[in-house]
Amino acid sequence: MANNNYQNVPSSTISRDLRKLEQGTDNIYESIAIMSKRANQIGAQLKEELHAKLDEFSNDSDTLEEVFENREQIEISMLYERIPKPTLIATQEFLDGKVYFRNPEKEKHLAEEN
Repeated sequence: MANNNYQNVPSSTISRDLRKLEQGTDNIYESIAIMSKRANQIGAQLKEELHAKLDEFSNDSDTLEEVFENREQIEISMLYERIPKPTLIATQEFLDGKVYFRNPEKEKHLAEEN
């Protein structure tokens, strides 16, 4: 999930048109809940990915100097610091229609109406 996957995601918070955010659900609160859940998924995935990459460098016999001088480890950490925040990624994915979601309650209600 490298940085190149997030090139169209703004790196800082920007103003959003609320009408665009509610287009997929017709309810801004439902849209925000969906984006929040997706942001949590992305955050967990990024954290797991980062820890897996950093674990490659772990060594129980490292001295303090070796830990501070590991350039590759520092570069990986800096790469992940430059990735946009999970909330920004989730919002952009939602607006781009890349987030799959469903609401069983709505589906049930629509089925009952028909």
